[in-house]
Amino acid sequence: MIDRVRQYVRRHGLLKPGERVAVGVSGGADSVALLRVLVELRRELGIVLSIAHFHHGIRGAEADQDQQFVQALANGLQLEFHLGAGDTPAHARAAKSSLETAARELRHRWFLELVSRSQADKIATAHTLDDQAETVLMRILRGAGTLGLAGIFPEQEEKHLVRPLLEVSRGEVEAYLRSLGQTWREDSSNRDVEHTRNRIRHDLLPRLEEAYNPALRQTLADLAEIARGEADYWDREVASLLPRLVRAGKPSRSGRNASGAASGTASLDLAAFRNLSVAAQRQVLQGIGRQMGISLEFKHIQQLTTMASEGAGAQRLVLPGGITVQRSFRELQFGSPGTAAVPPNYRYSLPVPGEVSIVELGAKLRARLVSAGVSAQSGYNPDSLLDRSLLAPCLTVRNWQAGDRFFPAKTRSPKKVKELLQAARVGQQLSMAQRKAWPVVESAGQIVWVRGFAVPAAFAPRNGEAVLIEAVEEPE
Repeated sequence: MIDRVRQYVRRHGLLKPGERVAVGVSGGADSVALLRVLVELRRELGIVLSIAHFHHGIRGAEADQDQQFVQALANGLQLEFHLGAGDTPAHARAAKSSLETAARELRHRWFLELVSRSQADKIATAHTLDDQAETVLMRILRGAGTLGLAGIFPEQEEKHLVRPLLEVSRGEVEAYLRSLGQTWREDSSNRDVEHTRNRIRHDLLPRLEEAYNPALRQTLADLAEIARGEADYWDREVASLLPRLVRAGKPSRSGRNASGAASGTASLDLAAFRNLSVAAQRQVLQGIGRQMGISLEFKHIQQLTTMASEGAGAQRLVLPGGITVQRSFRELQFGSPGTAAVPPNYRYSLPVPGEVSIVELGAKLRARLVSAGVSAQSGYNPDSLLDRSLLAPCLTVRNWQAGDRFFPAKTRSPKKVKELLQAARVGQQLSMAQRKAWPVVESAGQIVWVRGFAVPAAFAPRNGEAVLIEAVEEPE
């Protein structure tokens, strides 16, 4: 088993010499086995190990005993122990999600905090071949394309996660631990068939293996590997096709309207599009959707391919996010209402403390100094305060631009600003003009504030003076 993990890590380039790797250890067999394998390989791989355990605030005394078990394991192996905790039931209620989803969100958010605090470069989690098979089968049941069938990836760079056990079965894990005389903890919630994954694990998969394919887990894991290769291929293919098929802006009598590029409109060349295979057409449409900041379901792809077919009359379609599609003789034109009045780019200096009028917004942006130590008592939301000592003396206010990224506090990873401005995140449907003019604030070239979002955890005030940035509407 150690040799298989070694080969898997090297084949996928998961761990590099000198990296600090925090192993996510719940106390269960999979995570304990991952820890023991990496302890054996750490000198050969040149990595520095620690243990990360997250207490989810559920399962009561059982979870407390899991924590004690993992702490003792860390002490016995003389490894640094990181402990995180969260109120999963409260998070599930607030987010209106399942306990399983809420637990994963809190855990991953804490993992990212370890990375942001430079306590780890990567987090190793113990997903196995069985987890892969269960994930793929679950997505088949719910409906998934190639990317969904790819299942669990060996690495998620944006989350700093690596999964060295994806080719190892749960049976192999337990056999390995028994050979070492290593105990582990059993999570009683893993038997709760109220959870879809547990029903698949304990009921559906065993039935299918018994009646149809004894090697089904490996078959599903192989399917995921094939789908990942397909997804990688289409990513590169679509990146090559889109510049040839899609043009920014809408056509006008004098040529293409360049202002359309700024407003987010785009046009698909129908003649070139029809020459593609059906598979390529679907991937191109998904790519356009991603460029417009929306996710398209299969029904939307079918509607768009029907619109694009020869002989179809002029049509209009509304996609998620209010994106509209209109068909002309030569093109499918993607855009939204009210894109004509688009403000130009802007850039202003904002002294600290001080304020500046943003003509394009019809508002002022004000930077005020407050005491970080009394922010809660003063009524300020701590998530809106920036540590003054970490900021440049003069900030820059500008509208966001393509490629901008921002890492709001209490999120799992940096986000593209374009994604943050979706209606579900800002609480309203923005016009193209509103989207383009949305303000961000830079300090020394780094975005530290985006209107409507918590400031990055890395800039949260520790003590001393803090900066509060607020938008104040100008009187008409």
